[in-house]
Amino acid sequence: MSAKLHAVLSASGGMDSTSLLLHFLAAEYHVHLVSFRYGQKHVLELDFLRRNLEYLRTHGYELEWHVVDLAGVAPLFHSALIEGGEAVPVGHYEQDNMRATVVPNRNAIFASIAYAWALSLAQKNNSTVKFGLGVHSGDHAIYPDCRPEFFGKLLDAFAAGNWDSERVEAYLPYLHGDKASILRDAVTNCDKLELDFDRIFANTLTSYSPGADGRSAGLTGSDVERILAFDEIGRIDPLPYEHSWEIVLAQAKKLRDDFVGSSSADRGT
Repeated sequence: MSAKLHAVLSASGGMDSTSLLLHFLAAEYHVHLVSFRYGQKHVLELDFLRRNLEYLRTHGYELEWHVVDLAGVAPLFHSALIEGGEAVPVGHYEQDNMRATVVPNRNAIFASIAYAWALSLAQKNNSTVKFGLGVHSGDHAIYPDCRPEFFGKLLDAFAAGNWDSERVEAYLPYLHGDKASILRDAVTNCDKLELDFDRIFANTLTSYSPGADGRSAGLTGSDVERILAFDEIGRIDPLPYEHSWEIVLAQAKKLRDDFVGSSSADRGT
């Protein structure tokens, strides 16, 4: 390994980890990517990631990428996101029914493997290495393993359980940001890297219920959050949906407004 800065990134093929990849590249890191097959219904996301890595290769970025097969543990998990699980719910991300999309201990598993790889690289090459995840505040309501207090305790455990833990630095730049701020960061970094933002994000899959071609109806919580974020930054999502942008945006706004209205009614306001 050269003296260049190195980072290990847990990459799903979604917009958050793809934005963090751009963030690392713009900061001139050599990025090592690790992805996971864990029996997820939306495993098509890895094909989308492959397309982006091929695009980046045409711009001179040769990135090491490993896909870890955890599919054997899928039958042990209870989640709507796992093959054989219940139907993925629709609605706003913060609705209680979205808890069905929690995969038990998922981020602890992914972070543990990414951390172990980062530490191994650091020890092997007598260097320091960052490891990154694209977790953000929009996930905090439904996913406890995306919250700052979770990562604080997890990283303490990693440090207590490993020699040379001072060589690894967790990098979670979006932890307190939202989806729109992630996209703004990606726009800035695409401009810096002279990359096509729309081409990259057309090759990101966020939906938990995509069709065989990656198109979705735009109704799952992850879809709604993404659609509203693109609208907030004044851009049309380049990812095709089953319906026009105008239709999926109107649907997303209605689901948001219905959720906000029901929440206000519950509080008696």
